[in-house]
Amino acid sequence: MLSVEHIQKSFGNVQALRDVSFAVDAGSVFGLLGPNGSGKTTTMRTILNILNPDGGQVTWNGKPIDRAVRRRFGYLPEERGLYGKMAVREQIVYFGRLHGLHEPDAAKRADAWIERLEIGDYALRPSAELSKGNQQKVQIACAALHEPELLILDEPFSGLDPVNADILLAVLIDLKKKGTTLVLSSHQMWQLEQLCTAFCVINKGETRASGTLAELRSAWPTRIVRVGPDSPALRGAAEKIGATIAGSENGDLDLNVPATSDFAAMLRGFAQADSIVKFEVVEPSLHDIYLRAIGVAA
Repeated sequence: MLSVEHIQKSFGNVQALRDVSFAVDAGSVFGLLGPNGSGKTTTMRTILNILNPDGGQVTWNGKPIDRAVRRRFGYLPEERGLYGKMAVREQIVYFGRLHGLHEPDAAKRADAWIERLEIGDYALRPSAELSKGNQQKVQIACAALHEPELLILDEPFSGLDPVNADILLAVLIDLKKKGTTLVLSSHQMWQLEQLCTAFCVINKGETRASGTLAELRSAWPTRIVRVGPDSPALRGAAEKIGATIAGSENGDLDLNVPATSDFAAMLRGFAQADSIVKFEVVEPSLHDIYLRAIGVAA
């Protein structure tokens, strides 16, 4: 449904986006990853038609994103975007009206979101009086109240404690079940790995890796094999097959081997060399893949 094709964007002499491309399937959760200054926020604002690209194009269902389409989207910016003197409930209703909801409907939905996000005690208070975490929950309600087709969230877990982060996770899972397409940017890799079906890693304004976690892992050239307990006999067997020792922890031996290795034959070889109680092939984590994609050794 969402297609980003070779977009470019410069601000004066600064080229924020050089060549960013990815596609997001309908009803999926997509992770947009990259270090600070990589171009993530510029990419999001280009998708939302806040910025016009200098080159390339962004389409939704095969068509350019105009004002009418944009109204069906939701956006949670990384920075706070609330009116500090406006009461929480009034503010949520106001943002719903901006997206075309009639006031009775917006008010009903606002009450449901206030209950869902557990901010009822603050409903009549000015937003400026709330903690950063509760302000973030207000912004989430403002972004999702109109049941957007596409919801883009820039660092949605920022300022949330573990309990409120779990509340947000449940909300995002529920939105996905209802068919909302989600694009998330976050430095919390474990949360994205749990939520997202596909990813794009960008750095210095360019796409460095994209695909499902399985696809990204298939491109990873090595695997860690964890075998134990560690012993001289196991180390000798590892040396015979050309494995390099990555470490020894909790009595187990970690070996770095090619991804194309015959793991069944490897297991048989270790079992013949010594008595073992553990043999595990460890897939690279999203964090490992991210570091390698941006040029930092994992």
